[in-house]
Amino acid sequence: MSPLGNRTSSATYATSNPIPLRVVLEDIRSGLNVGSFFRTGDAFRISGIELCGYTAHPPHRDILKSALGATDHLPWRAHSDGLSALAQLRKEGYHIAAIEQTEGSVSLLDWQPTAGEKWAVVFGNEVKGVQQATCEAADCVVEIPQFGVKQSLNVSVCAGIVLWHAAQRIGLPT
Repeated sequence: MSPLGNRTSSATYATSNPIPLRVVLEDIRSGLNVGSFFRTGDAFRISGIELCGYTAHPPHRDILKSALGATDHLPWRAHSDGLSALAQLRKEGYHIAAIEQTEGSVSLLDWQPTAGEKWAVVFGNEVKGVQQATCEAADCVVEIPQFGVKQSLNVSVCAGIVLWHAAQRIGLPT
């Protein structure tokens, strides 16, 4: 299937080959943001989503509103917290990148995952970000370069930027 033009149906999504990329959502407050992650994850055909802490789970009304049906076929799992999700993903062979502005973070432009590697990217609370302990447990912390005054993006906008970057390096779906 061509990456441009042809669309995957819900029926074939489950049997299609996703990219080895998972999203970890740690204490995301807004169900609308969670739904946006599902929708963006579907667009890139990621392997799944980990919902941690108080992050809402489908079939939450706000998630369904912004996911536009992506919750029907994109796999997801619930975890009590981000660290337990990371432990599970490590057992499954994933590398972990926390998406956060911290001292020692690397620019998204310098983060170069290799084709075929399994990666999980962690996004945190809309105000507090990824928890410090989660950042410390990650293999790396990645920051999106920004040039404005606020140095702040909506968490679901960050997802689009990071997933596009990762998909180009890990491998677009076939």
